Amino acid sequence: MQATLSTGRELMRDFLAEEDAIGVVEIVLILIVLIGLVVIFKEQIGNLVRTLLAKVTDQSNAI
Repeated sequence: MQATLSTGRELMRDFLAEEDAIGVVEIVLILIVLIGLVVIFKEQIGNLVRTLLAKVTDQSNAI
């Protein structure tokens, strides 16, 4: 049992050591895309949020 746990720990340690971290460039690109989508769909997102909040308010008042 102990051998299995130590083997599992070693495998996990090796896996984490081998994995490359997400680069800063990839994170920046993802943020740029997300910000761009928010800017493009700003009005639609606002309308959706307002509609959802109105429905939640109406249904909570019915309770």
